[in-house]
Amino acid sequence: MKAAEVNIKWVELQHQIAESFDMDIPDMKVFLFLIGVQELGKGPLKFSKREKEELMHIATCRLFSAMGFYELTGVDQDGWPHWNLIQAIPNYTILEQELIMKSLIIDYFEQQS
Repeated sequence: MKAAEVNIKWVELQHQIAESFDMDIPDMKVFLFLIGVQELGKGPLKFSKREKEELMHIATCRLFSAMGFYELTGVDQDGWPHWNLIQAIPNYTILEQELIMKSLIIDYFEQQS
């Protein structure tokens, strides 16, 4: 996808999620949290600040697994997934990082529907 197309789809997805969850327009962190909760598979629970950070890490690993950077190694006794870095992530610029993350998030939500 080209940058313009990604940005258009991103805004559409932001509005779709805002409407679905009756919330303000979500930023990247909200999307990472939602993906982390989805990947954990335990439904909406109350999470500590540390758990929220871990959920966002799970989401990041899940998203970058689509590019071959991470692989799921399993889940621990509490059901939390663990990922292994299998290929170093290149040093992307901030704009490249943002565009890649938006694209991966869009792909994730398209696959879920």
